[in-house]
Amino acid sequence: MADRVVVIGAGIGGLAAALRLAVAGHEVIVIDKESEVGGKARQLSVDGTAIDAGPTVFTMRDVFDALFASAGREMDACLEIRRADVLARHAWDGRGQLDLFADPRRSEEAIGDFAGAAAARGYRGLRAEAARIHAILDQTMLRAGKVSWPLPLMWRIGLWRLGALRAIRPYESLWKVLGEHFADQRLRQLYARYATYCGSSPFDAPATLMLIAHVEAQGVWLIEGGMRALAGALRRVAEERGAQFRLGCCAARIETAHGRASGVVLANGERIGAEAVIVNADPAALANGQFGAAIAGAARAMPPRRRSLSALVWLAHARTEGFPLVRHNVLFSPDYPREFAEIAAGRPPCDPSVYVCAQDRGDDGGGTAPGRRERLQVIVNAPANGDRHHYTPEETERCTRAMRASLRRCGLELEEAPPHILMTPNDFAAFSPSTGGAIYGRASHGWAASFLRQGARTRIPGLYCAGGATHPGAGVPMAALSGGLAAETLLRDRASMPRFRPVAMPGGTSMRSARTGATG
Repeated sequence: MADRVVVIGAGIGGLAAALRLAVAGHEVIVIDKESEVGGKARQLSVDGTAIDAGPTVFTMRDVFDALFASAGREMDACLEIRRADVLARHAWDGRGQLDLFADPRRSEEAIGDFAGAAAARGYRGLRAEAARIHAILDQTMLRAGKVSWPLPLMWRIGLWRLGALRAIRPYESLWKVLGEHFADQRLRQLYARYATYCGSSPFDAPATLMLIAHVEAQGVWLIEGGMRALAGALRRVAEERGAQFRLGCCAARIETAHGRASGVVLANGERIGAEAVIVNADPAALANGQFGAAIAGAARAMPPRRRSLSALVWLAHARTEGFPLVRHNVLFSPDYPREFAEIAAGRPPCDPSVYVCAQDRGDDGGGTAPGRRERLQVIVNAPANGDRHHYTPEETERCTRAMRASLRRCGLELEEAPPHILMTPNDFAAFSPSTGGAIYGRASHGWAASFLRQGARTRIPGLYCAGGATHPGAGVPMAALSGGLAAETLLRDRASMPRFRPVAMPGGTSMRSARTGATG
């Protein structure tokens, strides 16, 4: 009989783990408190229109190609997906824009036209260094299990490659090293923004994160229906391989027997016995007892000062004028150091950089008729203080005015009072308890941050972690990799165990009830 595995959380990491384990022949039950799969990759209704409320940038499609292929499916047959020609449009004021392209030659030309020949040479140097860092870390760190210190990482890289650790530049800040490539502060700011992809400040994050520039340059993909469609496709393929989904069910407690995870108790009192449990949630929820005091020691608690960024997110169905939006747009603050200093001090920035995802537009700007409302996701970085600070209507109004002023500075006019939803760090903290609203888990600040991130294994045998707050890090492909690593770790651990099925009862042992067996 196949082992039963319960996956708590149907986000991208949980879906990847469930699919991998179902393909391996395990009995998989996925439970989630929400009524739909996707986790943060969700949509919310505004003005009767569904708008992506989570991640919008899709990269590293090879991760998902391999995931679908493991189940005998092709991703292109399950989703409508195409490669974007324009990666993103950037602006600092109303005097023009800078586009980055899928074709690096076009990007180099655009940068040269924008900031001169020296900037184009800086771009070539950055591309080469980012590619070099990615080549060193892709298989040894990003797609491999977590290491707890540099020496094991060097072992993976190859002890004979003594210059490799220095080459990834972990001891220098991203902002500092970008100054070696660009004298133009606008370009330095543009590439420094990649630190925010993992919820970090470019002034504190290591230059290692330049690898994100290489990842994005390898391709940004547009999925019809957004990330929700990706999550739905993963669910369908997992179900084809036998995985079961229990949605709208809240996991109240993870049980243990004989020192191992032995099942999950739902909020309604139902118990689902299992040989292993994967938690696709921020590890802080484990550490803070969200799944029961008995397993609070399974993961290390994270102090608030180590949290990643949160955000203020407006989901709007609105008319726009002026600035020629494409799918992905970044409108920068004139004072980047001040912006992150204010966030570090626990305040939303007064003059923020703004990301605008125009979800009805293609990468050429088409898709929306002039004068008609379109779906927008507008993001401003904010501190992860949603469990300690209440955002009052007066404060959110100030933040809205600041956001609008940033848009206006770059020539983008947003209609007054459009139908919209505003999500604050309070809302993110409620959606992901124990995080304070940190969207990306632990901030990638300092050289040791990657080694401190939670890995797949916890301190309790049979209990595993997955998701964007777990190694290898934040983002849709990283969450999927974490789910795959959790599944592979579980499979290895099960293969090394004696083949017996633990029996569990109240008081330290457990046995599946007839009721639980029926739900499985």
